[in-house]
Formats: sequence, C-alpha cells, structure tokens
Amino acid sequence: MANMMDYLDWRGDLSFAQAEFNEVDNLIFSELVYVDFQNIVPPPGSGKGISLKEANRIFFLSHTREEINERVSSTKAAAFLMEKMAETKRFAGIELSNYVDIISPKEQSQFCAMTIKLDDGSMFVSYSGTDNTIVGWKENFNMSFLSETPGQLKAVDYLNRVVPPRQKKIRVGGHSKGGNLSVYAAVHCKESIQNRILAVYSNDGPGFTQSMIHREDYGKMLPKIHTFLPESSIVGMLLEHEEEYQVVESSVTGAMQHDAMTWKVMGNSFVHLKTVAKQSIILDQALKSWIGKMDIKQRESFVDTLFLVLEEADIKTVDDLANITFKKIIELMKLKNTLDKESQEILSRTLQMFLAESNNTVKDFVRMKLEAGREI
Repeated sequence: MANMMDYLDWRGDLSFAQAEFNEVDNLIFSELVYVDFQNIVPPPGSGKGISLKEANRIFFLSHTREEINERVSSTKAAAFLMEKMAETKRFAGIELSNYVDIISPKEQSQFCAMTIKLDDGSMFVSYSGTDNTIVGWKENFNMSFLSETPGQLKAVDYLNRVVPPRQKKIRVGGHSKGGNLSVYAAVHCKESIQNRILAVYSNDGPGFTQSMIHREDYGKMLPKIHTFLPESSIVGMLLEHEEEYQVVESSVTGAMQHDAMTWKVMGNSFVHLKTVAKQSIILDQALKSWIGKMDIKQRESFVDTLFLVLEEADIKTVDDLANITFKKIIELMKLKNTLDKESQEILSRTLQMFLAESNNTVKDFVRMKLEAGREI
C-alpha cells in the first residue's frame, strides 16, 4: 500500500498554489524536521532561509546513504524523504528557516523546530518529535507529572518569535512529541497569532493532563486541532485528548505503527479507519488506570528511578537500547539491586501496579517480551 513516498510521485508536479495544502503534506513536513539541518538551515534571528533543494544538496555532501541506513531510529527515513521531495515541483522550492535543535540534559529537554514557507503564501511551523536520545524520551515521561515541560515552554517562545506580524496563513504541526508541542504552542501563544492559525496537526502525539484540556484557551483552539492516530497507537493514546481523533491505517502492526512512513496514503489523504485497535484501547485503559492511582510525587519518583538505571548503565540513545546485548541486560538487572531500598521498591511497586491494572492481553504481551529477552 502507498505511503508518503508514493504521494510525492502522485502530487509532486503540483504546486501548493495549484493544489491546496492537505493532511498528507502536514505529515511530510512533520517528518522533514527529523533531518539534522544543523549548519544548513539558518537559525532564528538570521533573517535568512534556504530552499529545500539546496538544503538537500548540502546535507548529502556530508552524509552517505550507508551511514544513514546504519541508524536504528525510524526517523532516518526523513533524509530519504527529503531527497525525493527535492526532485518535485511541489517541494523543491519551499523555504526552510529558523532551525533550532537544543538538547539539555540539565533541563531533561530535547527541542527541535523549523519554519517552512510555501509558494501559496502560507507557513508551516514544524516541531520535531523525540530524537534518538534518552534525554528526549525522559521528557516524554515527565509529561505524566509536570504541568508544563521545558520543551513545551520553548515551543511557545519559538512560535511567538518566528511568526512575522503580517503572516496571515499559519499552520502548526508535528509527529509524536512534536504533535503535543504543536498543540501546546498554539494554545499558549500570543492571541494575535492564534487568530491567524488555520490548523494545528498532532500526528500520533501524546495528549495532556486534565488541567490543560479544561483550559478556556484550549477549548477555543479545539476546532482547529487535527489529531491523527495509527490503528495500534500507543504514544498518541497517552494522557488525555479532548479533541476527536482520526484513525489511519498502517502497513505494519503493533508499536511499529508509530513510524509515520508506514501510514497508508491514497491520493491526497490518508487511508482512514473507524477506530483504533482493541489492543490499543486496552493498553490505554490500563496505562491511565495505572497512572491515575499514582500521585504526582510517585510518578516523578518512578520516572527518575527508571532513567537513573539507564544512565548508570551508560545507555544514552535509543540505538544503545536497540543494540543491547545479553551482558548489558544482566548489568541492568544488577544495577537495579544497587539502588537504595526505596528506589527498588518504587520500581517494583509501580510495575506490579501496571500488571494488576492490565488484562490478560497486556500481561501476555509483557510476558512475551520478557521471554524474548531471555533468549537474546
């Protein structure tokens, strides 16, 4: 079944002035920001931009296809998506600017964003999802107990800074955590900017705490929010969603559906389904029940303890986790035993709580993963 790459073949010869912006374009821009544009796309304040075609040329002068393919992260496909975009009339001339990529272990924050100007006079502010670093993933977990994360605050500041006073047509979007940042920024930015926002896109992005979705300004932005989830969504079902979401069919199963390159496309739209998979709903209910029984302090303690173990094991990236050896698994188990008694109890108690709230489907899933781990 076709995906974004096929869409470029179908619609690549049509400019945005000829064929208006659609939901697939949103996903393409939300994927594009995963490319490492450091020292290629000008930063905020420079007043400069670069065409996608030129950015693509410069990028591949210092990156080989072999090097990119060796990466474990699914976001590596963004570079090849860009390469194909550069060959099309629709995307080759779009202007990229205001690129920011900040990783702050001290703040437990990873923030990346970029501005895209189209030939129809509109602009798209694209927020990146979680990168390959464990710091980035910890920020996702922090959303379960923080009313606002450093990344969310940066997203608001970024939107307020990069939107020109006379820019009339604004769209904001992102994939995974980027979708969450997009909604948060749109809700909290200057009112003068909010009034000019045409749409906000969250592509399998996590939701928010109850306090956020009950805000008056969130309610005002709600009609403009478009949320897309794959059938077996896990990330996008986290926390709370007040807005209605649309379900997209994927070419793979399970957690791999989070990879936007697997989302099915037909013409100028996604292939839509009526609802998410039963397993996704079950896991979502179990997670919400589990988290709901933990107070803010317990959530924070669990997250800090979990990532302390990873830090002590020198696991700094998702690649490190994906390439984990049996020896490293043994080290992780030993590290757990070196924690103070309270930290050990936090890990054990919260994991037991999750299993208690899960039904047999989730328990079988966990057991399957544990058994697979023993066979490594």
